[in-house]
Amino acid sequence: MRYLPLTPTDRADMLSVIGADSIDDLFVDVPESARLDGPVPGLPNHASELAVERHLSALAAKNVAAGSVPFFLGCGAYRHHVPASVDHLIQRGEYLTAYTPYQPEIAQGTLQMLFEFQSQVARLLGCDVANASMYDGSTACWEAVTMARRVTRKAKAVFSGGVHPHYVSVAKTMAKYTGDVLATALPVLDAATDDDAVIAGIDADTSCVVVQYPDILGRIPDLRRIADAAHAAKALLIAVVTEPVALGAIEAPGNLGADIVVGEGQSLGVGLQFGGPYVGLFACSEKLVRQMPGRLCGETVDAEGKRGFVLTLSTREQHIRREKATSNICTNSGLCALAFSIHLTLLGEKGLRQLAEVNHAKACAAADRLAQVPGVELVNDSFFNEFTLKLPVEARPVVRELADRGVLAGVSLGRLYPGEDALANGLVVAVTETVTEEDIEALATALTEILA
Repeated sequence: MRYLPLTPTDRADMLSVIGADSIDDLFVDVPESARLDGPVPGLPNHASELAVERHLSALAAKNVAAGSVPFFLGCGAYRHHVPASVDHLIQRGEYLTAYTPYQPEIAQGTLQMLFEFQSQVARLLGCDVANASMYDGSTACWEAVTMARRVTRKAKAVFSGGVHPHYVSVAKTMAKYTGDVLATALPVLDAATDDDAVIAGIDADTSCVVVQYPDILGRIPDLRRIADAAHAAKALLIAVVTEPVALGAIEAPGNLGADIVVGEGQSLGVGLQFGGPYVGLFACSEKLVRQMPGRLCGETVDAEGKRGFVLTLSTREQHIRREKATSNICTNSGLCALAFSIHLTLLGEKGLRQLAEVNHAKACAAADRLAQVPGVELVNDSFFNEFTLKLPVEARPVVRELADRGVLAGVSLGRLYPGEDALANGLVVAVTETVTEEDIEALATALTEILA
């Protein structure tokens, strides 16, 4: 039985109040090519639950599970080993919700978890304070840009060419409605980062500089130098971290002068999950905290002097008047944040450093082996667990052929930057602790045969 509570008259009255002639007027910002003019093609109007289950199971069976083949995909989403205890704990009844409660003081366990999460993120990113998570790394990056505009009262953001193109795309989409000017660039297949070009793009109108660390090609920019240049122009440095495990081996961005550090927390506690849900990280210096989006949980004592937790800062529009909100972010990836926090707790500082060492060592072994393949050039010999190869031919068809042979070889830059011929031969390879020597040899052997 369909449930349609509104009559045609109800809908007409609502449209009249908001000044729209039809429901279609509410979707004018959606490109026409993306709109449906009828039912979804190929789908039946109805089917039994059993039939739907069988059909979806057949579709799912066509997928290749990440752990079933040699796996080298990265570029912002990484396959790490997540201890079974993480999944066990997040499914406890008191935790199994993605939402932060609206009467928060009742849910002391959730608030304490978020407080611990904030403490871990702040320390990991080298900042004074972190919020209670965001949706994902790309939206956290955009929120940092808008925060920089509020702080500096300037509206030009300079993006390094090494920032993930999906993050840049999200920023461009949002900037259409805010008036921010984004100075963006493409990466160059070269061992050197574009620090000089980024610094050259900073001027008196710049609100912030956005730099990924490590960048999309796996290179590690000089954040200290860029931070000094940004601060000289009274701009902020925003560092973007898509692989938090890297911070077990390289210096935290906040310790290198970054004013705001954002990123994707998926690597810790959260599986690949076909692209989501993930968990955005957001941290900053204490002097900027009142401009930070999202929520901040704090520690206090109750009337009896016992330790307790509260929402200390909540600048979202559901808690305060909309025009005074710093963001329209209305919830957080609470369950994913819990998974992140549990995984990081299980590792501890020593464990995280050991995990980072293993990742780096395996990546070095893979880079050395793949560089021996005839025609293959290692672009950057300085990296954490992700590096870029330059193939003698376009990388996309090679990746597809490798997939047909049962090897998920990496991410072709032609996929990330379609139409950019200078990047078409680039292949970004990620190597985590889950990769074996046999996996590396399988990739090297298959790649040799394909390029022969």
